Amino acid sequence: MLDKLFDIKNDRRLSVYLYRTGFGLWLLYILLGASFLHEFVAYRIHCAVMCGFFMIFGLSASMYYDYYHHHEEFEQKKKWLIISYLILFGLLYFFVFKDKAFSLNLF
Repeated sequence: MLDKLFDIKNDRRLSVYLYRTGFGLWLLYILLGASFLHEFVAYRIHCAVMCGFFMIFGLSASMYYDYYHHHEEFEQKKKWLIISYLILFGLLYFFVFKDKAFSLNLF
């Protein structure tokens, strides 16, 4: 049953599983904002970042499938993938690399 799961060229199940996991993490992100779970509010940002990762990776895997089987959908998703990568890189910069100095002096 799972022998072709990672054959993303001919099977879109992995992209669906990745996207559903991202959606579940988004629901967990909303739930962690509730007042009765205030002890776990520190994990809320982690859920948001992982939600973004899983949804973008699911979209990427879906695009690989669509490139071979549904080329019109691929062209539409390509634009959204570029936008989502730009947002992801912006968030990574803002949360991780914002306060660190950037130096090009490598040697």
